Amino acid sequence: MESVSGLALGFGNALTLTNLAWALLGCFLGTAVGVLPGIGPALTIALLLPITFTVSATGAFILFCGVFYGAMYGGSTTSILLNTPGESGSIITALEGAKMARNGRAGPALATAAIGSFVAGTVGTLGIAFLGPVIVEWALVLGPAEYFALMVLCFVTVSAVLGSSALRGLTSLALGLLLGLVGIDLQTGQPRLTFGVPELLDGVNVVLVAVALFAVGEALHMAWRHAEGKTEVLEVGRLTMSRQDVKRSFWPWMRGAGLGFPFGVLPAGGTEMPTMLSYYAERKLAKPEHRHEFGTTGAIEGVAGPEAANNAAAAGILVPMLTLGIPTSATAAIMLSAFQSYGINPGPLLFTQQAELVWTLIASLFIANVMLVVLNLPLVGLWVRILKIPVPQLYAGILVFATIGTYGISNSVIDLVILYALGIVAMFMRRFDFPVAPVVIGMILGPMAEQALRQALTISQGDWTVFVTRPGSAIILGVALLALAGPRLWAAWAKRAA
Repeated sequence: MESVSGLALGFGNALTLTNLAWALLGCFLGTAVGVLPGIGPALTIALLLPITFTVSATGAFILFCGVFYGAMYGGSTTSILLNTPGESGSIITALEGAKMARNGRAGPALATAAIGSFVAGTVGTLGIAFLGPVIVEWALVLGPAEYFALMVLCFVTVSAVLGSSALRGLTSLALGLLLGLVGIDLQTGQPRLTFGVPELLDGVNVVLVAVALFAVGEALHMAWRHAEGKTEVLEVGRLTMSRQDVKRSFWPWMRGAGLGFPFGVLPAGGTEMPTMLSYYAERKLAKPEHRHEFGTTGAIEGVAGPEAANNAAAAGILVPMLTLGIPTSATAAIMLSAFQSYGINPGPLLFTQQAELVWTLIASLFIANVMLVVLNLPLVGLWVRILKIPVPQLYAGILVFATIGTYGISNSVIDLVILYALGIVAMFMRRFDFPVAPVVIGMILGPMAEQALRQALTISQGDWTVFVTRPGSAIILGVALLALAGPRLWAAWAKRAA
């Protein structure tokens, strides 16, 4: 009942003309930021921080959250049309979305991403209002052993689902884990794999790697095919979803939203794990007549589920920041600094001491969600026209924007060298049918898994049985083992039975 009265208070404040204008501006900026790879909501909000000196706290946070939500929407656009994820959470969306676009189904792919984002954003915002504090209490029960088990589960799903064989998936994952080791070891302070290059002490930027593997690698691969006379003609096709598309997308939207929000609440959850697990789930749960579309012509379930999980996780990230004052992403950390600049300390007392601000912010998230779907659905036709650009000019433009965006991240020539070196590697990976997504997943989750492993062993004084004696980690590792060995055992049993 307290949540309902709080939402009533929040909508009363959020529906003023000024706050609606801040929400609209944030949604517009966020969508543009999501479409442009290499910028991201964290950098955008950081650039907007000076407005905290002149704008009220309510207006500033409505703007920031609009940017945050909008970036989740916009990130799917380039993932689907150009196979170039604007955000790390959109990497999995590119797997099936780009294939749908190449087969004349860019419109339905963009539409299911936009509607899925709306559904998941609404579910996630309801979760903030009604379930946030409860889920935070559960999340704090998980220790390093459970987090390591979660990472292992994600590694298994990556190798089992992506690529034409588990060996190829594991090889790509190993490359990602290697890239994740570059930089200073957080526990010992020793540099690793930096080869004396000072720019590598901070590690390799994840956005740089994603742009190199997807944008540059794709462009170089297309140039290679063009030189061999295998030029692809990208067709636009229909722009709207059919009744069958909606039917196939509905339950992936629901499952993705239900999976993404709890992972967003976890202190080490983020958007990468739930999108990967959502894709794995949809691939396994797809009807037999649709399974052949995964990895070939593009399955709409592989866009709807991960995109919903991405946006629900983004909403979940706000829960530990508001209820505990714990930022679980770069964007949340910057928003936390904005709270502090107003003299506000997020934590358990925030909902009582700053009730008007918090509930107005939550209500504005509902409004921003509606604004974003209204903004994005009519733009589907405009975005799809990008595919009408001749392929050589299209991919040359992608290389230009990838170069400018990468150099703008750190103004480092070393980053450009890494960009094109990894782009060449990605070109050969595509040529020889190695999946590129596990590289980014391994790079993101590898350092997190290493930290969780070392922390768990430190707490247990070097006792490796901690991963099987703790019920949570034992169950998760059992699921990972079942996901890895189960399909092979089933195939062997079916072959013997036949």
